[in-house]
Amino acid sequence: MTAKKTNKLKIINDPIYGFITIPNTLIFDLIEHRYFQRLRRVSQMGMSYMVYPGAHHTRFQHAIGCIYLMQRAVRVLRFKGVDVSEEEENAVYIAILLHDVGHGAFSHALEHSIVTGISHEEISLKFMEDLNDEFDGKLSLAIKIFKGEYKRMFLNQLISSQLDMDRLDYLKRDSFYTGVSEGNINSDRLIAMLNVKDDVLVIEEKGIYSVEKFIVSRRLMYWQVYLHKTGLVAEKILVKILQRAKELVEKGTELSASSALSYFLKHQINTHNFTDDTLEIFSKLDDYDVLSAIKEWTSCNDRILSALSKMLVDRKLWYVKIQNNLFNEGNLAQTKKEVQGDLQLTDEEMAYFFIQDTVSNQAYSEVANQIQILYKDDSVKNIVDASDHLNIQTLSKPVVKHFICYPKIKF
Repeated sequence: MTAKKTNKLKIINDPIYGFITIPNTLIFDLIEHRYFQRLRRVSQMGMSYMVYPGAHHTRFQHAIGCIYLMQRAVRVLRFKGVDVSEEEENAVYIAILLHDVGHGAFSHALEHSIVTGISHEEISLKFMEDLNDEFDGKLSLAIKIFKGEYKRMFLNQLISSQLDMDRLDYLKRDSFYTGVSEGNINSDRLIAMLNVKDDVLVIEEKGIYSVEKFIVSRRLMYWQVYLHKTGLVAEKILVKILQRAKELVEKGTELSASSALSYFLKHQINTHNFTDDTLEIFSKLDDYDVLSAIKEWTSCNDRILSALSKMLVDRKLWYVKIQNNLFNEGNLAQTKKEVQGDLQLTDEEMAYFFIQDTVSNQAYSEVANQIQILYKDDSVKNIVDASDHLNIQTLSKPVVKHFICYPKIKF
């Protein structure tokens, strides 16, 4: 009996771009792989749905959107005479598809709590190398490009730079799902203006205003969405929950959790001991593990963990004060004393229920991977020098804000 062949020439209906075509059978097989399918269970925006109820989209959707934009970028560059071989084309598709495959549950929360000392980019690379073994070396060039080791640097810039397919997708997608229209960039126009000059990705002069809009939109999305004070405190509570759970488990407390989450609670994981076995367990960890555990922990015996868990599950979020300047030390000490007294917290509990921290936002950096504007006379300028928009110079400077947060009522 002849085995039934699978139709791998699929299309995906995306709410942002419409129909997206999967370019070839290798990409189809990578999408179907369990490593990539895990991204269906990892939220793109962490706890932002606590502020924007529509923000439930996933890393899976984002990665599919990125490969669509990459297909358009390759077509535009070829149309303009830039030579991109079939092997290079396939490699950039693979690299952009898998660029986020190493993200942990709730995106960035795990990097600050139970898997420390190793970034999601490093874990993505480990996944890609493992897949390369499984797919008989077919990801080798993609990995080289992803790491920035390939001779044609513009291919890496399409994946990771200040105007890459990653940013073009997440700004537009996150704008759509949050309903924050300020982030709705013109990705079509930006890609249509792409070109390559001396192996560097550039934007043609006609696209300068679209670049300005892109940079301004990025700033607005960070302050209005990604660093929204309510979303910020929700993520801080999540991190504190995981830190407390890890502390209890290390002391011998038995906590209800999936086997994958339990492993990371029991072990100190960093870049030096992140083995192939660790990668396999990480591949089974997603938002569902964390959220189901937190629901269980609402009724655990530890007062700190149960209180934090209830606050997150029931959305009893904290008071947040955010400002441009440093907090006055005297006023801060007085506030801490009042909070500790009002909420009847011990010194140990204060470490979990009073947070002092900073957030920073830099819409554009002049240091690395500058956005270059190509003029008709073949000259090239950094967008800051090319733009007559004074805001672009201002937006290239990092902005730091200081905040404190703590529970509103006694628990």
